Amino acid sequence: MLRTILRASAVFAATVPVAAIAQDPLAAVSDSGDTAWILISAALVLLMTLPGLGLFYGGLVRAKSFLSVFVQCGAIAAIASLLWIVVGYTLAFGAVSNGWLGGGNALMLSNLGNVREGTTLPESTFALFQLTFAAITPALMVGAWVDRARFGWVIGFCALWGVVVYAPVAHWVWGGGWLATRFGVLDFAGGIVVHTTAGVSALVVALLLGRRNGFPKTLMLPHAPALTMLGAVLLWVGWFGFNGGSAFAATDDASSAILNTHAAASAAALMW
Repeated sequence: MLRTILRASAVFAATVPVAAIAQDPLAAVSDSGDTAWILISAALVLLMTLPGLGLFYGGLVRAKSFLSVFVQCGAIAAIASLLWIVVGYTLAFGAVSNGWLGGGNALMLSNLGNVREGTTLPESTFALFQLTFAAITPALMVGAWVDRARFGWVIGFCALWGVVVYAPVAHWVWGGGWLATRFGVLDFAGGIVVHTTAGVSALVVALLLGRRNGFPKTLMLPHAPALTMLGAVLLWVGWFGFNGGSAFAATDDASSAILNTHAAASAAALMW
């Protein structure tokens, strides 16, 4: 009798934990190392805008336009960041519905998940990193309207552009939208979402605004090439976070992206 009871107890002890594990699947957990790397990357990307782009563009213009260019870069980053928090993130990375725009579930960054799907990051960290991309992209266009656009127009245009152009394209490619699902489009670090959108938009703006007054009869030489070089150095280093952070983890993919970025920049610098 005692032997039967012991056997029954052993069977019970062996089966109960298995049943408990089967009923309580492991929840997704963020990785502290990956999170730390993406937080650092976000800071590096923001450094590209402030002060990297401001110095780079500011050194290329005449002295009287330096402060205007620098302030524009800062103001664009500020308005883009606020709009990203309020509505941009949910339009780009909200719940997928029709493939054109994200749902409104993350309006004002509400209802963020503990871990962003497909990553080992808290969704708040993912949203922060994407915010820095949304901030630098419209700032890339500053050179298209130097000396030809008023400050209020610049801020209004970039605010509207971030909502109407950047957020939808980000959803199409990165947020599970139609380009990614129907055509399998891959964009590791913004070739389409950042550089194509900003480049095409800047070209259109430059063509619509036309030449600066007096150009090309009046010489408009850069007033401080040293500032441009300093800005270029900040952009060079910041791009490690831009490209390396796009791996969303401290992995070999991040290392490879940084190595390729540095090698390309080094070769280009020597050729220049």
